[in-house]
Amino acid sequence: ASAIIRRYVDLGNALNATALNAIGTRYICLLNVTELNMIDPSSLKLASLNLSACSQLTKDILYAKAKRAFSDQHYLPAYYELIKPYLGGAPGMDLKALSKDNVNMDVSTFANLRRDSLLGLTVSEVENLLGINLSDLKKWQHKSPIWEWVQTQKQSELDKMHIGLTGGTQEGYINIVAQKFQSTSSASLGTVAVTLHLLPALLISFLMMLVLS
Repeated sequence: ASAIIRRYVDLGNALNATALNAIGTRYICLLNVTELNMIDPSSLKLASLNLSACSQLTKDILYAKAKRAFSDQHYLPAYYELIKPYLGGAPGMDLKALSKDNVNMDVSTFANLRRDSLLGLTVSEVENLLGINLSDLKKWQHKSPIWEWVQTQKQSELDKMHIGLTGGTQEGYINIVAQKFQSTSSASLGTVAVTLHLLPALLISFLMMLVLS
């Protein structure tokens, strides 16, 4: 399939809406960076694609093109449904803006957002993004990257959502969520959380020593 696509492009054919629909969801992830950059943003207006299985780079490139394609509809209610298939490549800034539009994002779409973008959202922004679907977040709380997001929030803030999310940072603690890298022959990346107690009494004593010295 990849060879056929490249042959098609080498013959001078455009990757327009017709071509994109022919390539379809099954093979769209095979396009390389050069081929992706050949796609005219306007072609995405008539294409029906699902990028969930694609690389992050592919999602990033096509999101930028989709944003341009639908820029004239940015303030219309239909904008969210148009941009939804491409949100896996959306930067945090765009998600924060989208949270003000009452889009009622479903949790499956939320779980497939770009990891760094999702982790940068506040509790109130997540509430606004999910809207009527907020209660579904509880069922997905242990799925990455939602679990990592939960761990970086204050538990007191999560409690304000009233959906039973647990695993956030308690008062007097700091949760550090880090990637655990394994050798090339080992399994996939995992995520570990290390909880550090700040020991308030010891900290006060240390500060007193500094003042008296």
